[in-house]
Amino acid sequence: MKRRTLTRVWQWALALVILALYVFPFGYLVLTSLKPPIDVIAVPPRILPVTWTLENYVVALVRPGVIASFINSISTAIISTVVSVALAVPAAWGIVRYGGRTAGAFIVGTLATRMVPPIAIGVPLMAMMRTLQLSDTPTGTAIAHVTISLPLSILLMCSFFDAVPGQLDEAAQVDGCSRLGALWHVILPVASGGMAVTAIFAFLASWNEFLFSLLLTSVRAQTTPIMISQFQTQFGLQWGPMTALAVVYSLPVVIVTIFLQRHIVTVLTLGAVKG
Repeated sequence: MKRRTLTRVWQWALALVILALYVFPFGYLVLTSLKPPIDVIAVPPRILPVTWTLENYVVALVRPGVIASFINSISTAIISTVVSVALAVPAAWGIVRYGGRTAGAFIVGTLATRMVPPIAIGVPLMAMMRTLQLSDTPTGTAIAHVTISLPLSILLMCSFFDAVPGQLDEAAQVDGCSRLGALWHVILPVASGGMAVTAIFAFLASWNEFLFSLLLTSVRAQTTPIMISQFQTQFGLQWGPMTALAVVYSLPVVIVTIFLQRHIVTVLTLGAVKG
């Protein structure tokens, strides 16, 4: 009994240490955003503010272009998410149901594209978007973000579709559905939770993306991560407003994750145990 209690104590202690390591950077970000400018650059640095203030949030949010960057981030992420899920569903369905022996090769190919450094395709994308007159537009940036989110979306949807029994397809076709009809009317409703989780991860991939947004936007379609990086003067970086805007930008993601964490964990473990 004592050994079990001691083991549980060690487990909780280890969990708290890991939690602290993950939470500390974001907590320090929040605390820095609440410091006056003199405290932000204090040496040695202080973790807790000596004086608590919301001045940094006011300076960040009233800066020209910040609200427009939020709108650009939302529209870009939505377009990227819709395109990624729309392409991932038929691709994953074909791999799982009709890939046969080549299914593994398709999955490996998807992983390979995921491993390509984004900087390697950044310059070609710039040339393509300029030719298509999509430079500095949310649509062009969203298409670039699809190259990041689509491989992950296909992998997730493959795992979800693999957990759906093949008998559902057969039953739907016996009742008169075509293959596409069975997918649309029977399989997708069953895998709707998986599609929702895939959409969340695709949205986050676009929401947090920096490199393509930096290369493909200049004025009209700048996203908030680019706007955050521009808080600087001839005297140095404006750490207070930068951290304040970063906190505001991260809050929607944190809130959504907290409220949907149970659904995300449930769907991600779908099909983990079979039999």
